Amino acid sequence: MGETRTTCPYCGVGCGVIAGPAGAISGDKDHPANFGRLCSKGSALGETLTLPNRLLHPALRGQRVTWDTALDEIASRFSEAIAQHGPDSVAIYGSGQLLTEDYYVANKLMKGCIGTGNMDTNSRLCMASTVAGHRRAFGGDIVPGQYEDIEEADLVVLVGSNTAWCHPVLNQRLIAAKQKRGTRIVVIDPRRTATTEEATLHLPIKPGGDVALFNGLLIYLIDHLKTNKSWTEKHTTGLQAAEDAARKQMATLERDTGLDSAQLYLFYDWFARTERVVTIFSQGVNQSSAGTDKVNAILNVHLATGRIGRPGMGPFSATGQPNAMGGREVGGLANQLAAHLDIDSASDRDLLARFWNLPHVADKPGLKAVDLFQAAADGKIQALWIMATNPMVSLPDADVVRRALERCPFVVVSDIVADSDTARRAHLLLPAAGWGEKDGTVTNSERRISRQRAFKPMPEGVKPDWWAIAEVGKRMGFTEQFAFEQPADIFREHAALSGFENDGRRVFDISAFDEITAADYDALKPFCWPWRKGETPATRLFADGGFPTPDGKARILPVSSRPPVHAPHKKRPLILNTARLRDQWHTMTRTGVVERLGQHRPAPQLSIHPDDAGEIQPGQLVAVTSDWGRALLLADISRDVAPGSVAAMMHWTAATGSAGEIGPVVNPAVDPVSGQPELKHTPVSVTPLATRWQGILILRTAPATPPKVAETLIVRQRMGGLWVYRMTASEFAADPETLPAPSGSDFVSAVDRKRGRVRWAAVVDNKVEALFFAAPAGLPLPEAEDLIPLFDLDPAAPDTRAALLAGRITDGAPRSPQICICFGITEAQIKGAIAEGCDTTEALGEKLRCGTNCGSCLPELKEMVRHAAIVPA
Repeated sequence: MGETRTTCPYCGVGCGVIAGPAGAISGDKDHPANFGRLCSKGSALGETLTLPNRLLHPALRGQRVTWDTALDEIASRFSEAIAQHGPDSVAIYGSGQLLTEDYYVANKLMKGCIGTGNMDTNSRLCMASTVAGHRRAFGGDIVPGQYEDIEEADLVVLVGSNTAWCHPVLNQRLIAAKQKRGTRIVVIDPRRTATTEEATLHLPIKPGGDVALFNGLLIYLIDHLKTNKSWTEKHTTGLQAAEDAARKQMATLERDTGLDSAQLYLFYDWFARTERVVTIFSQGVNQSSAGTDKVNAILNVHLATGRIGRPGMGPFSATGQPNAMGGREVGGLANQLAAHLDIDSASDRDLLARFWNLPHVADKPGLKAVDLFQAAADGKIQALWIMATNPMVSLPDADVVRRALERCPFVVVSDIVADSDTARRAHLLLPAAGWGEKDGTVTNSERRISRQRAFKPMPEGVKPDWWAIAEVGKRMGFTEQFAFEQPADIFREHAALSGFENDGRRVFDISAFDEITAADYDALKPFCWPWRKGETPATRLFADGGFPTPDGKARILPVSSRPPVHAPHKKRPLILNTARLRDQWHTMTRTGVVERLGQHRPAPQLSIHPDDAGEIQPGQLVAVTSDWGRALLLADISRDVAPGSVAAMMHWTAATGSAGEIGPVVNPAVDPVSGQPELKHTPVSVTPLATRWQGILILRTAPATPPKVAETLIVRQRMGGLWVYRMTASEFAADPETLPAPSGSDFVSAVDRKRGRVRWAAVVDNKVEALFFAAPAGLPLPEAEDLIPLFDLDPAAPDTRAALLAGRITDGAPRSPQICICFGITEAQIKGAIAEGCDTTEALGEKLRCGTNCGSCLPELKEMVRHAAIVPA
């Protein structure tokens, strides 16, 4: 095969990718989302094409079965549950990793054929508040602008968005615009992040203060005559009620936002005086018990000024996942129907039933993610199918999810690996096609639909998700509804439904493709919806009104600031915020196996402000505890978080270690409108733990059951083609040598129980398969980099035993972390270059090449240069 144009499977930017015949990955210079740019994760995609522990055949209760047996089992168990307990006793929980065609078929099965709304998705965790806010204001879930507006704006406001790490290519486009046209950048975030390094103004807002901030801005615009009265009167309703609600909060504005008047009014003045303003908002807004109101507070100021749908202006939701938008188009959320039809509308339900040729469709919203798993824990869900996601890690209050999976009589998990926290609790595992193998479409944050094309064959025994769902539907008696032979058939039906009896009532309309051929589908170029039959595609929307509401007007809504559900208190005095790393994606199924992606931040940390740290030292083991759970992390003493707050990354799982999972700690409160969890505000306490012993275990093959030792943080990392587990324990493990080793091993060991030192090597078939070193705190351990070459030794050689047990013990000095993963440039190298006179990121790039490829490390390089100027060596 030659080069294949496809799309990246990570964030919602939707970057175009070119896959070469040998798996080489490069950015697609012709794709309008990225014009050839890729971030660190996208650049490393070629290194994820062969995953260890790949799931390659269906497995029922641990035993390999045929696809026919597996599909028969699903159809039978779903049918039995429906017959005995009704359609609401079954559910599907999907993912923004699914392609639109997968999503469409799943929704047709659940909301059409079975007749239950219980089809929800992990997009509930990232985009549900945006969906609810859009629907309340615009009458539909619609992002009105385009990426190019970011480049044409004079002021870009980033709210709750660490764009530099979470949407790196979008951030690169913004920084290029700043350099070209002097764009002002305001970052509104409680934390100091890589994104704030490029900010003209950083507003370290009090957690939960967003509604108050934008209500204050609305009043400032009104009082300074900066609203667009003629546009607002013609195209909106509700401004007076919104003003009345906002004025009630002005007296407590500084208290509610945590910002002083100088900070507030500088921002307000910039916004008022600048016509071309884009406001980008993301998880810091959405993941809140007031997320929907925060979204509407942002939309209000754009509607009140008419700054929407024109070049360089408008509110812009930065989507979390690669196909969260596509899932929303086909009813991926439990309170939606396909093609932006309303599940609460009898006429919309009738339309869909007639199009699908079914007697009826689901007539009420289903259970949203948190409620769905609570219902399963309560015994109300009898059959649950989970696709392309790991809710044991991503959902809050993970112990409820564990009980749900243990209590539900039948759990199916479709995934590409068999060793996720969720997969281990499944009754039936289905091997799904992965990126590079599956074929379909995705929609990015700017409503741009792109093809995700297969460029490598599926392994034998692996099937695409849409095929598995369709086959179950046929077995349940719906043969006519699932007569799809290829993804093009599904896309054609999806397009036809979008235009069916639409007449412009619904903005989502891609009926231009309702007769698309397989060949044209294969060659489909990226485009933005709507693209109605007989028309040209639209890009920006709503500049001249035309909102999909009964009167055609947008709603400016009265919203009032309210605090998060759970306030800090004496027992739990700190606020936990959850975040993401630059080089990792979700629960690290793919990125966690790429060695260079694990170099930047290899272990789970808890960022603590010095004022709150007390006697806690950097790198010390700490327990972070809430009323819902507990995790062990390594302390990162940092002024990047505000006093009273701590922050932890969400990526680590039981599969990538042990005890560092933050999900069990996070509270389960949700937004009452959107059902989105409050992942950014959990009251916690932090307790320092004395480090009693440390260990390092290196395995040639990852174990089926990851190592676990009581009161021990275990972190997995891929190095030198091996699996490295680093351990930090608060209690001395009496028998750490019992950690997993390959079966049938011959052991070379040395155990000094009195001193608490353990060393062993496991040999199988005359090959070193595992090494383990443990010692009390304070005694040196070998570095992983020094142990890896020992795996190439001949175990039968005379000196090998001594070499294996010695492990080339060093002084235990930590290695310098990598900052630029593209070229393997470490922090020490960069500091050395700065000391030699490289006082700009450009100079560092010329000397070391760091920052000259994907650009993801540029904010960190800039911070290092700035810090060196303030605090010279």
